[in-house]
Amino acid sequence: MAYVPRLKDKYNNDIRAALKEKFQYSSIMQVPKLTKISINQGVGGATTDKKLIEIAISEMTTISGQQAIAAKSKKDISNFKLRKGMPVGVYVTLRDSKMYEFLDRLIAVALPRIRDFKGINDKGFDGHGNYTLGVTEQIIFPEINIDKINKIMGMDITFVTTAKTDVEALELLKQFGLPFKNQNTNTNG
Repeated sequence: MAYVPRLKDKYNNDIRAALKEKFQYSSIMQVPKLTKISINQGVGGATTDKKLIEIAISEMTTISGQQAIAAKSKKDISNFKLRKGMPVGVYVTLRDSKMYEFLDRLIAVALPRIRDFKGINDKGFDGHGNYTLGVTEQIIFPEINIDKINKIMGMDITFVTTAKTDVEALELLKQFGLPFKNQNTNTNG
C-alpha cells in the first residue's frame, strides 16, 4: 500500500464529511479543498549580495522539501539599483503529498516554536477563499540550523483553496488544525 500523508487521509475521511454537513452541500464534490501552498520570500539585499539568493534557495528547499526557484524582477527601478531580470526573491509551490507533509510540519512543529505564540491572525483572507500567513523568522522550522544563519528573513505562506467564500476557507483551515487566534470570527465572505 502506498504512503498517504496524515492530513490527506484526515481530509478524505473526516474533514470532507464535516464540511458537507456544516455548509449543506448537495454533493461531496462541492466541498472546498486545499489545492496548493505557495511559499514566497523576498530577498531585498540580493541586488548587492548575490550569495543571499543562493542561501535563501537552499533554506527554502530544505524547509519545503522541494527545489525552490529564484524570482526575478520584472522591470528596472533605479532607486533600488534594480535591473530587469535580477533575482529579488525565492518561491516554491507545493501540491498534493508534499503540500500535506509541509502543512503537517507547519501546524505540529513550526508554529508552536514562534515566540509568544497565541494563534495566527484570521485577517489574511483575500475574499476568494485563499489565506496568506506571514512568518517573521525562518528559524521556526526545525530543518534550519540556527548556527548557520547569516540573516533572519521572513516569508509568506499562501494557502490556495477551492472555497468560494472566506468563511468556508476559514472552516477548512480550522479543520486541518491551523490555530487561529479568535475562534468566534465574523469573516466577510
